Amino acid sequence: MTEATIGASAFDRDTAVTARGGGVYDADLSAQWTIGHAVNGGYLLALLGRALGDALPHPDPFTVTAHYLTASRPGPATVRTTTVRTGRTLSTGTASLVQVDEEGREVERVRVLASHGDLTALPDDVRTSAKPPQIPPYERCLGAKDGMDPAAVPPLTHQVDLRLDPATVGWALGAPSGRGEMRGWFGLADGRDHDPLSLLLAVDALPPTAFELGLSGWVPTVELTVHVRHRPAPGPVRVAITTRNLAGGFLEEDAEVWDSQDRLVAQSRQLARALSD
Repeated sequence: MTEATIGASAFDRDTAVTARGGGVYDADLSAQWTIGHAVNGGYLLALLGRALGDALPHPDPFTVTAHYLTASRPGPATVRTTTVRTGRTLSTGTASLVQVDEEGREVERVRVLASHGDLTALPDDVRTSAKPPQIPPYERCLGAKDGMDPAAVPPLTHQVDLRLDPATVGWALGAPSGRGEMRGWFGLADGRDHDPLSLLLAVDALPPTAFELGLSGWVPTVELTVHVRHRPAPGPVRVAITTRNLAGGFLEEDAEVWDSQDRLVAQSRQLARALSD
């Protein structure tokens, strides 16, 4: 397989937006990035980040907070952006993704507040106590093709190259660990290297930590905040997600994304609902 390049991959095609003018963009949400009946939240965040990167004077998402108001469906969508403030280092804007429902009414799906900057302009100094997750080598981790019917996995799974740490797949064998952890190697199926936009996908593309807590229902995201800390080096990234508290039917998930040079390139926290089957 010939590896796709940034700007010429399925991810770029499916997150493309077309400017109408006045900060408004047309988009087509691809069915290839769905889980169940809904479009994946990380994919939506990448698409909105692309629109804001065009609308704002700074290209890269630094911090993005999204509230998911209603489930997005494959098909046409409109993104409306507003520039809130522009500065030398950061520019802040909002974006709203809307679709037309079966009755012809406009429904808002996602609303985002984001600050963009230029990751290449950041200084090189790093002072951190964070450590990369301990994940077995790629070839010793488990993918969707390992013991699973390809027709039974969500369409999103075919668009990514996901290899899970065997210590976090007890749920798939009917023996969840109860630890609320999910770890794995993550890349795009066509070999495209990561960039800041694909990191917005990476934080929300692994199976939910709720599976390892013994739950098996849909886990829709209510709110997701992502901090992009560095432009990632070529190669797959490692993603580690944990939850410490499931209460009242809601849980939090904290994610870290590390690149091939052991740099922490993205962090996120989300609030999600834990729905029963």
